[in-house]
Amino acid sequence: MQRGTQEQLGLLLGLVGVICFSLTLPSTSIAVEYFGTTVVGLGRTVVAGIIVALVLIIRKEKLPSPRQFKGLLIVAVGAVLGFPLLTSWAMESLPVSHGAVVLALLPLATAGFAMFRAGELPSLKFWISSIIGSLAVIMYALHLGFGQLQFADLALLAAVIILGLSYAEGGRLAQELGSWQVIAWANIIGAPFFIIPVGLNLTAEMLHAPFIAWISFIYLAVISQFLAYVAWYSGMAMGGIAKVSQIQYLQPFLMILFAAVFLDETVTFFTIVIAMIVVFSVIIGKNTSVVKKGLSGKS
Repeated sequence: MQRGTQEQLGLLLGLVGVICFSLTLPSTSIAVEYFGTTVVGLGRTVVAGIIVALVLIIRKEKLPSPRQFKGLLIVAVGAVLGFPLLTSWAMESLPVSHGAVVLALLPLATAGFAMFRAGELPSLKFWISSIIGSLAVIMYALHLGFGQLQFADLALLAAVIILGLSYAEGGRLAQELGSWQVIAWANIIGAPFFIIPVGLNLTAEMLHAPFIAWISFIYLAVISQFLAYVAWYSGMAMGGIAKVSQIQYLQPFLMILFAAVFLDETVTFFTIVIAMIVVFSVIIGKNTSVVKKGLSGKS
């Protein structure tokens, strides 16, 4: 496959992943009301772990090497433990639009960790476009009155940091193990440790949760915790971690759109204007050069 075609496919897969991730906070907001933080935050991994275990056994996938296992631990801590648990806790007290604004900082976190974990050196133009996108979402947060940080905000910021590291590490490992194998093994690593806490928090009342709550939880377990990562890590492996991460700037506004559709949250004209600015920064960012350390060509 030609390099240009590969990067375009990587960007497309990245977009698919972002669309899927954009339904995560709305789904979490719905599910956590009926199942609680622990069951939603960790239970999704238990379900995903069962599914991927069957897939790995059927495909007779070989075990990761000790070096790869260390990287998978980083992915598991971020994508399997930290992010689901922290966002589930935050969504108990924050609206989806609030969480979406904070999570908009993910591209910068991912690109920053990519420099250390994957040896990528984004250009000055890349960083300028990233700063423009970040300033846009900060303006959005201030406009909505989210200037004062709450404990839930700190949880979301922590989620951004650890997921940024997880994304960067997962994108690097995807080039060795394969995209779906990365999140599959990460789920396998985390799931056994979550069975007991999830079991202790299960109640009979949960069986009577409404259909939308069950659909939301199943979406989190099957799509958000596995299939979305397959598309996302495939995209980063093919298109470059820092470059594909720019598409994440669309995620907060897609989250807000889905929140308006499924949770009746309001979408304002100001939101649309900021979304246009962010989309422009994505277009600029994805067309910049990203150089590998020790190499003179583009990544």
